[in-house]
Amino acid sequence: MQQEADDIATTVLETYNSLSAKYKPVKATEDFFQWVPLSGIVAIKTDDQEPKCLSLGTGMKCLPVNQVAEANGSVLHDWHAEIVAIRSFNHFLLHECLELATYPTKLSPIIRRRDMNELSESNGLQPFVIQEDVRLHMYSSEAPCGDASMELLMEAQVDATPWPIHQLHPATKTLPGLLRGRGSFSELGIVRRKPARADSPQTLSKSCSDKLTLKQCTSLLSSCTSLLVNPAKAYLETLILPESQFVRNACERSFGPVGRMKPVANHQWSGGYAFRPFKVQATDHEFAYSRRSKPASSRELRTSNVAAAINPHIQEALILGRLQGRQKFDPKGASAICSKRMWQMTLQVLAALGTPRLLQSVSGSSLVKEWKQSALFADRKRVKADVTAQALSVWIRNDGDVFEIEPG
Repeated sequence: MQQEADDIATTVLETYNSLSAKYKPVKATEDFFQWVPLSGIVAIKTDDQEPKCLSLGTGMKCLPVNQVAEANGSVLHDWHAEIVAIRSFNHFLLHECLELATYPTKLSPIIRRRDMNELSESNGLQPFVIQEDVRLHMYSSEAPCGDASMELLMEAQVDATPWPIHQLHPATKTLPGLLRGRGSFSELGIVRRKPARADSPQTLSKSCSDKLTLKQCTSLLSSCTSLLVNPAKAYLETLILPESQFVRNACERSFGPVGRMKPVANHQWSGGYAFRPFKVQATDHEFAYSRRSKPASSRELRTSNVAAAINPHIQEALILGRLQGRQKFDPKGASAICSKRMWQMTLQVLAALGTPRLLQSVSGSSLVKEWKQSALFADRKRVKADVTAQALSVWIRNDGDVFEIEPG
């Protein structure tokens, strides 16, 4: 419904507007106007229909591949708005899990404990699940980078002549490697890296279109959260975009069951996973800091280097994937939504549940990469393997960030 889409957008925009200037681009001047993408995840419960913003994210950068090995789990690899919003949402869920595990009589408006008769190998063994009457939605102020924004990119070119087509690999009939986000924009329906200038360091972070497409199968849950929360109810129902950013054909191709996801349409996997495509709807609600909001009085349009991670429990300003004001790779600059902090929080929940060394005992290691290879994540791994083999081919992993965590 259009009214619901507008209400979701309004909820995200009003939540952002309530933040202090620390989390926003600098005010417009005659010289320049700074812009930044915004995304937010909203929950609507059947009984009250009142949208509640669970997380916000702003940002538009990512970590070069030659710096991933130095991150030590404490620096974000990708701080595009959609990804920050999803990570902030996962932090929110972990916080809710910790509250319920620590105080068994406490109730959460979003998640609940699962009954013993709900737990099985086929339905997952996670102790928590998102409540049945909760529906999840996302508003984004810009079309997700990558495949869903290719037509917009072509339209913006001074010369709309398609760039030369790459030679397909003779065996796989695919393009060689991951294309840079804006490279060969006439190639559609393919996995792309994040966009960047041609002279910038390379990244292996996949585009937001590709990551959101995969989330239709793996759910919104991160690896650590998927250990605690069953994925069955953790899928987006709708993605809301401004009318200026909504190209129906692009969204159907990128996300829909008749587009590039056709090979896995109607797929279901064990553990509560399935292909659950979200609807994409348009709204006339625009973000005050979008690039389309530049006042005529400002001569230049510039990007903001400040990202923000927001949920009911945290408010963080980030620069280059770490807390604002901290030096590069300083452990004290670790965001609450970085991998190391999120896994540490997961261990806190496991300790409160009485299984503090579960991950170490299953994997025989304190390395997070070994935990993710254990049988605890077999269902999730199978989903990713099937989707990247059948639908999102040339999915090159952004490996190299190896870190360990000891239980506290």
